[in-house]
Amino acid sequence: MDRVALRGLKARGHHGVFPRERAEGQTFVVDLVLGLDTRPAAADDDLGRTAHYGLLAEEVVAVVEGEPVNLIETLAERIAQACLKHDPVQEVEVTVHKPDAPITVPFDDVTVTITRRRA
Repeated sequence: MDRVALRGLKARGHHGVFPRERAEGQTFVVDLVLGLDTRPAAADDDLGRTAHYGLLAEEVVAVVEGEPVNLIETLAERIAQACLKHDPVQEVEVTVHKPDAPITVPFDDVTVTITRRRA
C-alpha cells in the first residue's frame, strides 16, 4: 500500500474535559498518513483517482473546529472516519497533538495515534 502524508495541520478547537478548555479553546495539530493505491492516479495523471489531500485537510480542520468532545481519542476517531469516507483511502493513521494540554509539569506535547482500516 502506498502512503500519502499530511503533517502539521493546525486548527483551534474546544475539546477537553475541563471548563476552561471548552470556553477558551486551544490549538490542536493533526498528522495523517493515508494508505491507498496510487497506481491508478499515476497511470492516468488523474486527481480523481487518488486522495485529494487539499480537500481532506479542509475536512480535518472542520472536524477539529467542530463539535467539542472530551477526549482527543474521540477526536482522532472522528478524523479517521472522515478520511475513510474517501473511496481511495483504505487505511489512515491519525495523530492528534495537544501541545497546550492542561498539565501542571513541563512537557513538550501530548499525542494520541490511531490506525483505522476500511472494513
